[in-house]
Amino acid sequence: MDIRKYLAEKAEIVNGGLKHLLVKEDEYPSSLHKAMHYSLFAGGKRIRPVLVLAAAEAVGGDPSVALHAACAFECVHTYSLIHDDLPAIDNDDLRRGRPTCHKAFGEATAILAGDALLTAAFDLVARTPAKDSSRVARVIQELARAAGSTGMIGGQMVDIESEGKEISFPVLEYIHIHKTGELILASVRSGAILGGADAMALEKIARYGKSVGLAFQIADDILDVEGATEVTGKPVGGDEKKGKATYPALMGLEESKKRARELVDMAVAAPDGFDSKADPLREIAGFIAARDK
Repeated sequence: MDIRKYLAEKAEIVNGGLKHLLVKEDEYPSSLHKAMHYSLFAGGKRIRPVLVLAAAEAVGGDPSVALHAACAFECVHTYSLIHDDLPAIDNDDLRRGRPTCHKAFGEATAILAGDALLTAAFDLVARTPAKDSSRVARVIQELARAAGSTGMIGGQMVDIESEGKEISFPVLEYIHIHKTGELILASVRSGAILGGADAMALEKIARYGKSVGLAFQIADDILDVEGATEVTGKPVGGDEKKGKATYPALMGLEESKKRARELVDMAVAAPDGFDSKADPLREIAGFIAARDK
């Protein structure tokens, strides 16, 4: 299959959902809503929301039922980028090829825009038009756990505390699994839940999510070494300058690439027994490791 075409088509569906479901940018206070839309529609391949839709499809469900959740995961991801870029954390000036939210709108507005996107995410999931409300409640829990102090935010905290220090491999793995992997894992689990997955199917989807989530962050680490700013949309080499804990820094570039390939192979093998409806998940795993931005 043409995975780039698939991703583009699903991203368009997600973008349409976000424009339809979220507060409009000219609604008062427009300064806040413009900042939210500025970062939300700055580009990107929408990997997390596409994974929500693809997982629902893989287990034989209707991906349209998972659209609210897909949009919610993109809101949480964008909020995390806005806050990551702030001077108090990564202090980045460029994101997806244009000024970061705080550079375009000021720090206070950027903080509030991130807060608003996070809270909007739970409203979106709660409005899911599903016949089984218990599945919606499970997805709300999945999203909250993945984004919280034992998930993404916990990973971000340890990432900050590890800057400029020599750390062990378990700490590095904790950072990557929690900072990036947990939200990706929750994306596929949520899509599968809304798609009606049984316990065995959900277990296989979870194995996929764990592998692909870690592979995604390792690929990010590699891109920061080998990528180009005009392609990635943000300055490269920033991890090394900030003393960030990364796979290339601890294991070397070639070992990092080898580990990413191993994780992709594990992800591709995880949905064994699934039919061709799971092909997009398998193809996305390979795309993640080979992407150039």
